[in-house]
Amino acid sequence: MSTTTLDINQLTEEQLIAAPEADYMNEVQLAFFKNRLIELYESTSLRIQEAKDQMASPIDDSSDSNDRASWEEQANLALKIVDREQKLLPKIKKSLERIRLETYGYCLESGEPIGIERLLVRPTAEYCAEVKAAQERKEDHYRD
Repeated sequence: MSTTTLDINQLTEEQLIAAPEADYMNEVQLAFFKNRLIELYESTSLRIQEAKDQMASPIDDSSDSNDRASWEEQANLALKIVDREQKLLPKIKKSLERIRLETYGYCLESGEPIGIERLLVRPTAEYCAEVKAAQERKEDHYRD
């Protein structure tokens, strides 16, 4: 059964992977990734809010130094989570915009398909694996 005849809510990752190349980034696949990105945006926003709430909850002044140190460590971890997660939100928005423009799933540099497997793992991917690997090698070269 072609993915074009499947309902988006019934499409599984396995069916997505098994779909013929001709179906790559068709309407159903774009809808699948749009839903996945919206869910990712919502869950990321929720994690950010939970981390902010955790940091905002004051520690009791009567707590001992071990409790205070533990709270500070948890707040520091929450701050790192917020920082990392907040960087993801614009990437998700850019991916949703690329879906709207029907350029999602194609490498920004080469124009080649990014690939279903890569997009399932990293739905905000903008580059195919080969281009991304070359970019990382270049970054490593200049970093050293």
